[in-house]
Amino acid sequence: MERGKMAELESLETAAEHERILREIESTDTACIGPTLRSVYDGEEHSRFMEKLEARIRNHDREIEKMCNFHYQGFVDSITELLKVRGEAQKLKNQVTDTNRKLQNEGKELIIAMEELKQCRLQQRNISATVDKLTLCLPVLEMYSKLREQMKSKRHYPALKTLEHLEHTYLPQVSHYRFCKIMVDNIPKLREEIKEVSMSDLKDFLESIRKHSDKIGETAMKQAQQQRNLDNIVSQHPRISGGKKSKKEVCASSDLEVPGAQDLVDFSPVYRCLHIYSVLGARETFENYYRKQRRKQARLVLQPPSNMHETLDGYRKYFNQIVGFFVVEDHILHTTQGLVNRAYIDELWEMALSKTIAALRTHSSYCSDPSLVLDLKNLIVLFADTLQGYGFPVNQLFDMLLEIQDQYSETLLKKWTGVFRNILDSDNYSPIPVTNEEVYKKIVGQFPFQDAELEKQPFPKKFPFSEFVPKVYNQIKEFIYACLKFSEDLHLSSTEVDDMIRKSTNLLLTRTLSNCLQNVIKRKNVGLTELVQIIINTTHLEKSCKFLEEFITNITNVLPETVHTTKLYGTTTFKDARHAAEEEIYTNLNQKIDQFLQLADYDWMAMEPGSRASDYLVDLIGFLRSTFAVFTHLPGKVAQTACMSACKHLSTSLMQLLLEAEVRQLTLGALQQFNLDVEECEQFARSGPVPGFQGDTLQLAFIDLRQLLDLFIQWDWSTYLADYGQPTCKYLRVNPTTALILLEKMRDTSRKNNVFAQFRKNERDKQKLIDTVAKQLRSLINSHHS
Repeated sequence: MERGKMAELESLETAAEHERILREIESTDTACIGPTLRSVYDGEEHSRFMEKLEARIRNHDREIEKMCNFHYQGFVDSITELLKVRGEAQKLKNQVTDTNRKLQNEGKELIIAMEELKQCRLQQRNISATVDKLTLCLPVLEMYSKLREQMKSKRHYPALKTLEHLEHTYLPQVSHYRFCKIMVDNIPKLREEIKEVSMSDLKDFLESIRKHSDKIGETAMKQAQQQRNLDNIVSQHPRISGGKKSKKEVCASSDLEVPGAQDLVDFSPVYRCLHIYSVLGARETFENYYRKQRRKQARLVLQPPSNMHETLDGYRKYFNQIVGFFVVEDHILHTTQGLVNRAYIDELWEMALSKTIAALRTHSSYCSDPSLVLDLKNLIVLFADTLQGYGFPVNQLFDMLLEIQDQYSETLLKKWTGVFRNILDSDNYSPIPVTNEEVYKKIVGQFPFQDAELEKQPFPKKFPFSEFVPKVYNQIKEFIYACLKFSEDLHLSSTEVDDMIRKSTNLLLTRTLSNCLQNVIKRKNVGLTELVQIIINTTHLEKSCKFLEEFITNITNVLPETVHTTKLYGTTTFKDARHAAEEEIYTNLNQKIDQFLQLADYDWMAMEPGSRASDYLVDLIGFLRSTFAVFTHLPGKVAQTACMSACKHLSTSLMQLLLEAEVRQLTLGALQQFNLDVEECEQFARSGPVPGFQGDTLQLAFIDLRQLLDLFIQWDWSTYLADYGQPTCKYLRVNPTTALILLEKMRDTSRKNNVFAQFRKNERDKQKLIDTVAKQLRSLINSHHS
């Protein structure tokens, strides 16, 4: 029963659902009925729904049939009335058609006339409109034609102005025409074309000024040189210090017409291009491009050729290009508003200054010719003066010139090394002979020499010095003149010029001349005569130093008493050379003495002495006499020192000869022969070979030998041993070691020569005495060492 109730309940729900679906189908648009029908097919009561749907369709058909039956009679009446109206309408149509035919026939001519009138009025209106439009278009076309003509004739700035008028004034009035649109589309292209063409002109201009920089710089430097020449004429003396005139003053004061940068280069392309880019709103682009290109050109200009140092023309061309570059930039600075500014110019100049100075330092260092260095200095001064006239700071260039001055001094010193060497090598080292007054005055004019006694002597006569004295003196003056030339136009004070000349001259004296003199003195083949003459020459050159001081004072107008004035070191130079020559004389004399002593051939075993001094020693004394006779013109102390040195060396050498180890034995007879030679030396010393010695001063050179020989020849050992160590000892200069060495040699001889006579009493006593003396000498030596 429950199952039946549930089936009945489900049947009711299905019927309700089918009713809802039917209502939805009746009220829903056909396009949206799909989902509704899907719900039917998704269910299980499809057949029941179809039955219900057919029942609903039948109901609707019955309702439609009822409605049609209700309105049928009205429909029939309406059809009857409509058939009547159709007949009347046909009649009316026929009448209208007939009337229309008649009207058409009657109005055909009028229509033709009206059509003709219409066409005439249409043409008149079109012509009037065309005239109006052409009135607007013709100025546009004329302006466009003018624009093309201007561009064809390369008048780009007027063309740009025309383009501006065309774009903003004329084209807006006729903008709806197709040709105007074409023009409007072409305007950016035309602007770009004008920019490109004007930029091409600018590039041509940049290339032109690059090529003309050399000529522009040459012209500017000529102008500066002419102004300097004019200033020198007005001032009547070389300029040492002072300010610089401005470029305007230079141009105003000079009567010489010199073309400027604007006369050599057409600047109009850069002006036009600047205006064009300004109008186009691209001025900054143009400025950046111009400055970038000019920086590149500056770097090329500042790059010196590798062989610039070989000739002055190489430097001149380099300077001309730099000057030309900055003259152009200065002109652009003053003739355009802001294309370049002072900061940009200063930046370029700082770069140029550093690169130029670096290049000059490098290339000038290769220069070994002082004339070229001097010409280069003058060119740098002109270069600096030229650019200073355009307002560029050039202090660093003048500072760099002071560095080049040091190099110039070095090249001068090298040159003068050769000059001095030639003078010294070609000199005959003999006093200058003069045969007449004219020659005498000529030499006195060349070298400051005064000697009242020499002036009184009749001709022919001789100066005490050789030819190298006046030649060296004059070359020192020439060197000073060369130094002075470099200091001109450097804006230095007189004190600075004086200091520079003195320092360079001191280098010449203390290094160059001193080395040349030392080389002459030290060379192997120099003789005593040459050395004596060198001493005499350097003595006179030393005296001339005060005249060199006066010479420098006269050309610089700086008194020697001025504070910080550098003194000349010539006196020291010549003193050092003289001392070196003196030492060389002493060495030379000693070498000669040694050569003679090598000829000594003593018979150390001789039983009896000869009747006279040894031949080698007689020859040696003869050589010394003749040598010291040449020393008459030497300063007294030099001759005395040389003589004393020679005697001491002779004495020492004779002592060494006597004591040398190879002489193992000697006899009393050999010692007596040696004594004759020493007496010959003492006789030479007493004869006064050189004046100025007091008493027996020169003999004291041989005192050691004399006391030693006297001790052995007189066999005065008791006195020696008793008085040893006392200031009044007779044999004060005899060293016990020396005495022992000599005694040992004599004892060995005594032993060998008296082998068979040793039994004689007197020989035995003598041998004992020698042994006793030797023992006492050893005791003295030991006590002295302790």
